[in-house]
Amino acid sequence: MKKLIFLLLFLFVLDANAQTATKEVYIFSYFKDNGQDGLHLAYSKNGLQWTALNDDQSFLTPEVSKDKLMRDPCIIRGADGLFHMVWTDSWTDKGIGYASSPDLLHWSEQQQLPVMAKEQGARNCWAPEITYDVSSKTYMIYWATTIDGRFPLIDSTSESKYNHRIYYITTKDFKTYTPTQLLFNPGYNCIDATIVPYGKRFVMVFKDETLNPVQKNIKIAYADKLTGPYSKPEGPITGNYWAEGPTTLRVGNKWIVYFDKYRDHQYGAVTSTDLKHWTDISDSVSFPKGTRHGTVFKIAEAGFSRLITK
Repeated sequence: MKKLIFLLLFLFVLDANAQTATKEVYIFSYFKDNGQDGLHLAYSKNGLQWTALNDDQSFLTPEVSKDKLMRDPCIIRGADGLFHMVWTDSWTDKGIGYASSPDLLHWSEQQQLPVMAKEQGARNCWAPEITYDVSSKTYMIYWATTIDGRFPLIDSTSESKYNHRIYYITTKDFKTYTPTQLLFNPGYNCIDATIVPYGKRFVMVFKDETLNPVQKNIKIAYADKLTGPYSKPEGPITGNYWAEGPTTLRVGNKWIVYFDKYRDHQYGAVTSTDLKHWTDISDSVSFPKGTRHGTVFKIAEAGFSRLITK
């Protein structure tokens, strides 16, 4: 009963905040199937019910890499007013995809950023994301890579001997980039990091990829600087199911972490007010059928009106 009351109160506050706090619309970028048809977008005005845009057809077809995929698309609104997007463009390439847009409709020429080209043993570049640091006016792009032999393989049963850590580059203009560096090493295989500012700190939400003993869940770490060092992980914050691809949204004083329940072929979510105590609200969220690993961001209502009209 207490859990039901909490959930009803949460839904009430969420709806009230969504209607009165801003005139913004939440947008969810995601891929379907294997990512071969490109970028999909959905919208929500309460953070719970998500509706596909463009009849759930692709907004942008992938053009770079040998595989020409557009998996795990991450979009942020930059300080320059442009939407900047990165994505996984291949299963095995040493780069990631990048493009920008003023309106989510017209996109720049797609590029492949060769972020791990200098690492001979790098096997992949997965699930890149972008976070903006207001204080330094710098964007950090980060992703997961396995470099053969770089770290001890604690989990000897890891799928295909993958042993990911999180790496990063920074840029101020998406033209010049710093050399690739290690961002996060919790001592085990980890992927799908997403980082957001929270007061004077930064919160990283990521997937513990350990198979033996099985984890496959979402955890949290903190840092005083965007580039770290990050704290010992806390959690898991997800339940008895396999979860990946987390993304976060703040609505009033509520945190929502969405994630892909990839073995169940559905999306889930948990919520918290303090990042310590979490309630599963997976039964209260709905996404377009086939949604996979996405990120959430906000756009102005005026911009959304133009987007949905076109």
